[in-house]
Amino acid sequence: MVRYAIIIEKAADGGYGAYVHDLPGCVGMGATKEEVLENIAEAIELHIVGMKAEGLPIPPPLTEAENLFIRA
Repeated sequence: MVRYAIIIEKAADGGYGAYVHDLPGCVGMGATKEEVLENIAEAIELHIVGMKAEGLPIPPPLTEAENLFIRA
């Protein structure tokens, strides 16, 4: 099992978008955070299937993400 870091962004309309830095072009959207997580998981699977079908190498997960809390 491979774990890719995903970035989730809240959209101005209240929905969510997500992308995978290590898989350029792999994005997902959803009305809720739960929905965007489901959609990006499916997008990752389909993205990798497509890359394999085209004979492209699958990039390893290199990106890490952390939440940093600061006093502002």
